[in-house]
Amino acid sequence: MATANSGASSVLRWSWAIAGIALFLALWTLASIRIGNAVLLPEPQTVLFGFFDLVREGSLLSDVVASLRRVIGGFLIASAIAVPLALAMAFFRPLNLLLSPIVSFLRPIPPIAWIPIAILWFGIGDPPSYFITALAAFFPIFINSFAGGSAVRPEHVHAARSLGAGPRALFARIYLPSAMPMISTGLRIGLGQSWMAVVTAELIAAQSGLGYMIQANRLSLETRLVLVGMCTIGLLGALMSVALEALERHVLVPWKQA
Repeated sequence: MATANSGASSVLRWSWAIAGIALFLALWTLASIRIGNAVLLPEPQTVLFGFFDLVREGSLLSDVVASLRRVIGGFLIASAIAVPLALAMAFFRPLNLLLSPIVSFLRPIPPIAWIPIAILWFGIGDPPSYFITALAAFFPIFINSFAGGSAVRPEHVHAARSLGAGPRALFARIYLPSAMPMISTGLRIGLGQSWMAVVTAELIAAQSGLGYMIQANRLSLETRLVLVGMCTIGLLGALMSVALEALERHVLVPWKQA
């Protein structure tokens, strides 16, 4: 019975999703017909033909690979730094008091403001893009991880200590599992921020990638190809978000599904 209910719920969810996509495409088509200017807003089928043209040329695949490399690289760098640092600050109060002012000062600075500095430090190419995507992902991951680590229930800590748990066991057995739901939320948000940041970085500080492709086609008034790049970014971001949700459900926080 539970399996049948789950299957019916999945079918209903997919039905609404398909209906929403169809509604979006219909509104897009009506708007493009109303405007009557393909430079301002081409019709969906024109964008689809542009997608096939870029796939045949092979340029879309190379740009996708370049952007994915920068997003995943920056995201992994940010995760590797933000999660341990946030949990350490939640675990050790002196470290929290020491570093909180620095985090509070840096957090409001938007990643785009770092692009001139990134170019000065790393030049043009992949390194500044890695820096910008890592910076964009760092703070959402850090804030959620710190909130998760700070929300650990004191009775759990006291119970573990009464059973002889030391600092390492407390960190691995209490703080990390308790914070994992918030950490996974931060990872999903950070991944989205990385996608937005990589496009900005590639518009200015790269010679490949989807952001660079969008900028180049904008200059040549190839709006259909600009929209191809935008749709590709949206699709890849959605797929990566679904993959992270599956990772959370089956690996990171499997007890939430129990």
